[in-house]
Amino acid sequence: MSQNPDIPYYQPQGNEVALFEHAYNNQLPLLIKGPTGCGKTRFIEHMAAKLGRPLYTIACHDDLTAADLVGRHLIGDGETYWHDGPLTKAVREGAICYLDEVVEARKDTTVVLHPLSDDRRILPIERTGEVLKAPPEFMLVVSYNPGYQNLLKGMKPSTRQRFLAMRFDYPDIATETKIIQQETSIDLDTSSQLIEIAHALRALKDHDLEESASTRLLVYAATLIKSGLDPIEACRAAIIEPLSDDEDTIEALMEVVKAKIVVT
Repeated sequence: MSQNPDIPYYQPQGNEVALFEHAYNNQLPLLIKGPTGCGKTRFIEHMAAKLGRPLYTIACHDDLTAADLVGRHLIGDGETYWHDGPLTKAVREGAICYLDEVVEARKDTTVVLHPLSDDRRILPIERTGEVLKAPPEFMLVVSYNPGYQNLLKGMKPSTRQRFLAMRFDYPDIATETKIIQQETSIDLDTSSQLIEIAHALRALKDHDLEESASTRLLVYAATLIKSGLDPIEACRAAIIEPLSDDEDTIEALMEVVKAKIVVT
């Protein structure tokens, strides 16, 4: 079955579409856990379009403040006025608000999510005295990569237990093949070789890699190959170099590439 061209392409891996729809219909917040580049953001974009809701995406980082989410007073034309942040805009519009890598944000920042992620579904705005009640269409979604978690950057249990949760991982071979071919129109043989490289890299245990080869990186490599770049050089630029800065590690990983790529 072909997908609606107005909806960002997404290849389901399990029951995640149905679970998301149930969460949305029941006004429940959702947490998505999974490694970088496995499709979390694309999934959210797909679901927002499928449900016909606006999407506000916030890339979380160490310097993200509560004001960045909620809003602040600004000065313009000689007067002070209130400017909504993306979280407030999403609540007002009944949109989907997606906080990507939420554990990167400071704990005192994510506390503002608490009244929106329980049965109150409200957003108090202290600086204006407003208390916004989220409409039924509003949905709060957050994501993070469990592989990066440590004592300093973990999600507080009091926050995590306010959400439904689903776990993403890299797709199986058949699904990943469909994704690469859909995204790049690359031939089956090349996509199969790229997936073999990814699986070989993901199986490595003796190299100190924070992340392994993601589906996103495979799509990048396929795009370069499709445009005419040498396949081995495409894999170096799109897959291997992003994984490590250590020259010895890079050369060891390139041996995996050279063993899998068949140049015709």
